Amino acid sequence: MPAAGLVTLGETLGLLVAEDTGPLALAHGMRLSMGGAESNVAIGVSRLGVPATWIGRLGRDPVGDLVERHLLAERVRPVVHRDDAPTALMLRERRTGTSSHVSYYRHGSAGSHLCPADLPERVIEEAGILHVTGITPALGAEPAAAVREAVRRARAAGVPVSVDLNFRSRLWGAAEAGAVFRELAAAADMLFAGDDEARIALGIDDPAAATPAELATALADLGPGEVVVKRGRHGATARIDGAVIDVSAVPVTAVDTVGAGDAFVAGYLACRLSGCDADERLSTAAITGAFAVTVPGDWEAFPRRHELTLLTAEETVHR
Repeated sequence: MPAAGLVTLGETLGLLVAEDTGPLALAHGMRLSMGGAESNVAIGVSRLGVPATWIGRLGRDPVGDLVERHLLAERVRPVVHRDDAPTALMLRERRTGTSSHVSYYRHGSAGSHLCPADLPERVIEEAGILHVTGITPALGAEPAAAVREAVRRARAAGVPVSVDLNFRSRLWGAAEAGAVFRELAAAADMLFAGDDEARIALGIDDPAAATPAELATALADLGPGEVVVKRGRHGATARIDGAVIDVSAVPVTAVDTVGAGDAFVAGYLACRLSGCDADERLSTAAITGAFAVTVPGDWEAFPRRHELTLLTAEETVHR
């Protein structure tokens, strides 16, 4: 196990998922869990045997208690600041067997009050990697300031910075997000983006205007030495230290695709913290991403290290 692990920060929400497929208004029951891109990654890293810390705000409410309890159960160290505002909620409707719809209740939430003062002394400076996403800056001025301060402190201490762009159209528009994405990319050592998020960061409107390899190269030109363009069932294309690497997706039957990108990032970062080479980082990421879609839930299916051999990834291809 690496001595220095992952540190991340952001908002984690309570998650209510309809137990029935069909309109939410006709659901007979809801399952209560939690979800959030940053805490999902922390759980994924922890399950692979690497220390992980999550920093965030939760309400003084039962949902906040549930989030903290789940994090502790997954051996993620929570640095929690309790807030008078409520913990945010997501409602997920399983409209058909292959599609879902999410409603967010996060305006004025505890997580949206995250601020630079919430960042504890030395935790970031002693991390192996700081991981942030493009979601937190979209929550408001103070959360954006918290991300910038965390990144500043990491870079000053020589801690590698990981960024997953994670565009959320319900929080802000593409033009506003693109400017922040470019700022984050310039400060990142590792950058993760979907095809669409890469185009937002680069200001490309035409979906056919660039190949995944060209997107990865253009993102690398912004600053990061490691760029991974996540392509879902088509795998991923990376540019790492100047080399372009394609990795195929692991073929599985997808039940719920939510959380797959977070699982992919967790697999990559856990391997990087463990000293693995680029091929192993990407092949492990493909496996962890595949695990995530096999059962319902944001993080429940994430694998432990001894389970990685249950799925076989195709070999990576250099070009």
